[in-house]
Amino acid sequence: MNNTFSVPIDDDAGLVAACKRGELAAFEMLVRKHQRRMLNIALRITGSYEDACEVVQDAFVAAHGGIATFRGAARFSTWLTSITVNQARNRLQQLNGRRHREPLSLNAPIATADGSMELDPPSSEPSAHERLEQCDVRRQVQECIGALPVDFREVLVLRDMEEFSYEEIAAMLRIAAGTVKSRLFRGREAIKDCLKRVMGEL
Repeated sequence: MNNTFSVPIDDDAGLVAACKRGELAAFEMLVRKHQRRMLNIALRITGSYEDACEVVQDAFVAAHGGIATFRGAARFSTWLTSITVNQARNRLQQLNGRRHREPLSLNAPIATADGSMELDPPSSEPSAHERLEQCDVRRQVQECIGALPVDFREVLVLRDMEEFSYEEIAAMLRIAAGTVKSRLFRGREAIKDCLKRVMGEL
């Protein structure tokens, strides 16, 4: 019951301390460690690979500039994710109504289970037709996610795809945990309704 909100153990603490001492190599290690996951988050929120790359670049620049103010109240990865989400939100605001959302091609990078971005590898298991169907499902899901209001999209990506806790998401977005749950529920329902409209009953 006690220490429910204790400070989490951060395996990046040593690198963060080195960054604060001005060691550039330490920050480069943090970039290599977290860039794929941040790219995945940014891609899911913006819906554009090019925009996601710019978001992640801006997020790491902001993190480097602000790391002296990082106090360790949350894990570094949580803090970095918060910056990435904010940069993605800013990017969407800059784009306003002209969100150019190109359909994902079979050659476009996709997010893998470990958060990395890779080209869709050929597989001998499913048939070509099955692979095309799977790709179409992924594309439809991404389009439905992209149609969500950004507030719903953020919590859906952070919870269902990146598996952050409600408390971590609440801290990142500076909202109550109850609001996270409410937005997540409404976002999931909207995704289900969207997929039913475009694909029929699944």
